[in-house]
Amino acid sequence: MDFLDQLNTSQREAVTCTEGPSLIVAGAGSGKTRVLTYRIAYLLQQGVPASSIMALTFTNKAAREMKERIAKLVSAADARYLCMGTFHSVCGKLLRPEAEKLGYTKDFTIYDTTDSKSLLKNICKELGLDEKIYKPGLVLSRISSLKNSFVSPENYGGDLDIQKIDKAMRLYQFYDVYKLYQARMKASNAMDFDDMLLEVLRLMSEFPEVRNKIQQQYRYILVDEYQDTNHVQYLLVKELAEPQNNICVVGDDSQSIYSFRGADITNILDFQKQYPRVQLFKLERNYRSTKNIVNASNSLIINNGDRIPKKIYSEKEDGPQLRLTSYTTDKEEAKGVVSQIIQDHSRLQTPFNNIAILYRTNAQSRLFEDELRNRNIPYRVYGNISFYQRKEIKDIISYLRLAINPMDNEAINRAVSIYSGIGQTTMKKVAACATEHGSTYLAVMQNPEKYGMSGGSTASKLLVFASKISELADINKEQGASAVLRQILELTETPLDIHSLYDQEEIDRTQNILSFIQQIQEYEQEKLSLQKQSIVTINDFLYEVSLLTDQDDNQNDSTDRVTLMTIHSAKGLEFPTIFITGLENGVFPSKHDLEDLRGLEEERRLFYVAITRAMERCYLCYAKRRFVNGDSRPQTRSMFLNDIDRQYIKSSYAYDTYNEVKPHWSFNYPSTAAFSQSQQIPSTPTIPVRPVTPVSGATSSIASSAWKTGDRVTHRVFGDGTVVRVYRDEVTENDKIEIKFDNQGTKTLLLTHARLEKI
Repeated sequence: MDFLDQLNTSQREAVTCTEGPSLIVAGAGSGKTRVLTYRIAYLLQQGVPASSIMALTFTNKAAREMKERIAKLVSAADARYLCMGTFHSVCGKLLRPEAEKLGYTKDFTIYDTTDSKSLLKNICKELGLDEKIYKPGLVLSRISSLKNSFVSPENYGGDLDIQKIDKAMRLYQFYDVYKLYQARMKASNAMDFDDMLLEVLRLMSEFPEVRNKIQQQYRYILVDEYQDTNHVQYLLVKELAEPQNNICVVGDDSQSIYSFRGADITNILDFQKQYPRVQLFKLERNYRSTKNIVNASNSLIINNGDRIPKKIYSEKEDGPQLRLTSYTTDKEEAKGVVSQIIQDHSRLQTPFNNIAILYRTNAQSRLFEDELRNRNIPYRVYGNISFYQRKEIKDIISYLRLAINPMDNEAINRAVSIYSGIGQTTMKKVAACATEHGSTYLAVMQNPEKYGMSGGSTASKLLVFASKISELADINKEQGASAVLRQILELTETPLDIHSLYDQEEIDRTQNILSFIQQIQEYEQEKLSLQKQSIVTINDFLYEVSLLTDQDDNQNDSTDRVTLMTIHSAKGLEFPTIFITGLENGVFPSKHDLEDLRGLEEERRLFYVAITRAMERCYLCYAKRRFVNGDSRPQTRSMFLNDIDRQYIKSSYAYDTYNEVKPHWSFNYPSTAAFSQSQQIPSTPTIPVRPVTPVSGATSSIASSAWKTGDRVTHRVFGDGTVVRVYRDEVTENDKIEIKFDNQGTKTLLLTHARLEKI
C-alpha cells in the first residue's frame, strides 16, 4: 500500500507540495511528526538524493526516531545519508571540515552548560568578583542573550543601552567577564552552543565559496518546531535555504512557550510575509484528545491576539468535562490530587504510567512527592540530572576530551581534580602562568621550567601528567576508543569491582561507570560493523554526547508509575490523564507576567499546551492559600480559568482527602520506612514499582528474600537474566545472588545491593 494512503487530505497536501516555501501549521495532536517524516520519504521517493535534504529538529531523539520511520517507509539505504539533527549537531557537521578557516582545529571541544558555568566561576574568582552577584548561571544566561542578539565583546563597549541593563543588575564588570570568557574559550579551542550557530553564520558570510557549496548541497530544508526558533536560528535557516527557497517549516504558534530561551514567535507569525509565495497548510484534526478537551483548549487560546487563525477539532468521543477543584491549601491540593489518582486507579483501572501531574515551577513538586510517598504511590520526576552530567561520568569525559583536544583548559581542570599528586595550589600557578604568557595549561605542564615553575617534585608531577595526556592522544589514533577508556580508568585508579563496595553512593557511581563503558564498547562495535574500519576513535562518540539535549536523556520508562513534570517539560508528550495544578494568579500565570500582555499570552499558550497533553481526562486544581517564601498567603484562582467556556468544565470543592477507597495493591510496595533507605539516586526520588532487594545496612535474611531460583529478573547495567541461586557467603557473611544474564554471562551480586526488578 502507498504510504500516502495513510494520510488525511490536509496531511497529504502538506506532504506532496514540495517545491518552494511551505508553512505547515500543525495543531496539537494533529500528526505533525508523521507529516514531516512522510514529506521527507516522499522527496526520496521522487528521486531527491538523501544528501540534498537537511532536517532540523530540537532533540537528537526526534531526529533519530524520524530517520528510523523514514527507513521503514523507503529503505535504510535511501535514508542513510539524510542530514538530520538538532541545529547544533548539524552546525557541528558543517563546521568540522572548515574550522581552520575560523581559527579552530577540526577537533574543537563543545562546552555544555556545566563547562561554561565552571569557566565563568573561575573567571569571576580570578577577577575578585562577588559570587552572590556574578552567579555563573546568571552571567551565562546574559552572555547567551547577547550572542543571540549579535553583541560580541568587541561591540559591547559601544552599546550604552546594553551596558545600562548590566549596571542595573549590578554587573559593573560584566564586559571584563564576557571578554575573558570568549578569550579563554578560543584559547581552549572550544565553542559553546551559541558559538556553533554564530560561527556557521560567520563562515557563510566571510567565505562565499563555502556558502555556495553548502547551499548547493542542501536543496531542501525542513525545520521542526519552528515556533521555538530564536533570531539566530531564523537567520541561519534563511541563509541555508537560499537561493532555491525549498524551505518547509512546521510548527504551531499556539505552542510557542520558550521565549525565556530566546524563542521568537514572530518567526512563525511573519513567515508568510517573509515568503509571499508561501504555501500554507493547516493540520486541524486532533487525533489525541476527546472533543471536550479539544473544545476547551480552543476556547482558551482564542483569547490570544497574536495567532494564526485555525479551528482544531476532534472526531473522538465527547469524553468527560474538565474537572476543576479548589482546595483550602496547597497541602490539601496535593492530598486531593493523590486521592483522585487512587480513585482512578482503583475504580477506572487507570495505570499509574497513564497519569501525569503538571506544575508551573519545579518547586511545586515537593508536596506532591511527599504525599505520593506517604500513600505508597510509585512515581518519577521527569527531567532529572542527565546521565552525562553526573560527576563520575563528567570526570571520565574530561579525559576523553583531552585525548582529542589537549588545549581544553576546562577539561584539564576537571581531570586534575581526580588525579592524585597535583593540588589546587599548583593548578592556580599553572593557570596564572598560562594567562600571563597567553598559553594553555598543558603547554605550561609540558615545560614548567620555561614558565618559571621549577621546583623539583611539582615540576616532575606536571611533566608526568602532561605525558599521560599526550599518551592518550596517541592511543586514540593508534588503538581507538576502548583502549583510550581503559587507559583513563587505569590512570585515575577508578574501581570497577562493584562487589567490593559497601557504600551505596559508591555502588551507584560504579554502576554508572560500568554502563558508560558498555555504551562506548557498543558504539565502537556498531561503527566497526558499519564502516569496515580497523579502529574507531573517541572523536565521533564524544561529539555526539556533547550535543545531547535534556530530552534526549529522558529514556522511555515502561515502569508503572505516576509522572511529575513542569509544563515546559511536558511539551511533545501525552497522557490519558493529566492534573494541572497551582492554577492561581501569581503562580500560573506567573507573577512576572501578570501585567505584561506578551507575557500573559505566552502563559496562556503554556496553559493550552498543558490541557492538550490530556487524551481522556483533565483535572484542573488550585489552592486558596499557598506557602510562598515561607508565608501562607491567600490566592486567587487563575484568570485563565475564566477564558475556558463553562460548558466544558465541571466544578467541585475539595472533600475529605482520606475518605477514599484504600488501594488494594499497596502491599506490593515498600513501606515509607523502607523508602527512606532507598538506593535510588538522590536526584531521582522515585519509588520502585516491582519488589526490590532490601537496602539497609543490616544483613538480609535469605529466608525472607524476594528472589528464588528460576526467577526472571532485570538489572539496569547487565540487563535480563535468570536467578541461579541465592546463598550465604560464609567467608564474608554476606548474602549473595548468582544470576545468569542473557547477554553478560553469570554474575554474583550482593543481595543487599543488587537493585533487581522481577520480570
